[in-house]
Amino acid sequence: MEATGGRRLLIRQADRVVLLGRQRAQHRGVYYCRTGLYESPLPPIPVRHARRARETSDDDDAWAARWTHQFAAWLQARPEGPLHVGRWTLAWGMPRWAVPGHWRRVHVIDPDQGHITWFGYGDPDEDVRDVLPLRRLSPHTAARVKSYRRQHREGILPPALLWWVSGLNVLLVVDGHDRIAAALAEGGAPEVVVLAPTADPRWISAVQQPPLRAYEGRIVDLQSRPAGPLDGSRIAHLGNHLATELRGIARTEGPTRAWPVPGGYKAWDNLAAELAPAASLGSTGVGRARGERNGRG
Repeated sequence: MEATGGRRLLIRQADRVVLLGRQRAQHRGVYYCRTGLYESPLPPIPVRHARRARETSDDDDAWAARWTHQFAAWLQARPEGPLHVGRWTLAWGMPRWAVPGHWRRVHVIDPDQGHITWFGYGDPDEDVRDVLPLRRLSPHTAARVKSYRRQHREGILPPALLWWVSGLNVLLVVDGHDRIAAALAEGGAPEVVVLAPTADPRWISAVQQPPLRAYEGRIVDLQSRPAGPLDGSRIAHLGNHLATELRGIARTEGPTRAWPVPGGYKAWDNLAAELAPAASLGSTGVGRARGERNGRG
């Protein structure tokens, strides 16, 4: 991730710029343009590997843990991935804030040049999204997608890998574009592993205190009453609910680190002119179509 003046940013993979973006004024959204140069940093997953992962897992939790561990190993071994020195979280499943119904937009509405709205304000509903692929998804009829569709029906389809980027306020697809297409073609929600910078541990601890105190208060209240036959199940339910809430807080995404764009905003403008000549990226055209005149876009 690189950034420079004028709310300009980009994603660079090795020596290739794979995505350009420009945030709107007042943090209302971001314009983006994919360059078509992205390549997954992870190795292909043979079907025999996928089948073995399922067959050697005792249950769904073990299967999820196996894939999460596998992605962690691959990311650490691949220099063209998003990892850098710092604290990271690699978690199974979509974040709590994600909207399941937004998945359909990944395949139905996925332009190479577009806009992601953060808070609405009259923007088109289709601009609200949780996930942005780094390349266009293959059609449902593509041979590779058909193969993955069979894996989905067998229950062995590997998850996709997503990466939280706070400057875009969206999850980018790092690996598994065709697996996502296959799951959507089969009418299901894709399984995912989410990579994100870890939030400040002090913030996590502070936010976890209210639910901990609420749990302790409920336990004290239960213990102050005459014992009942359902007390054990109620305490177990409260404990499970607390554990889920604490895990959700612990996996909250931290801010993405960005390096300066070499050459500053002029270099970014030159890259945009070369790699995305037809994209306004919020400076003209698209911004004015949304009422952002007088330099507010």
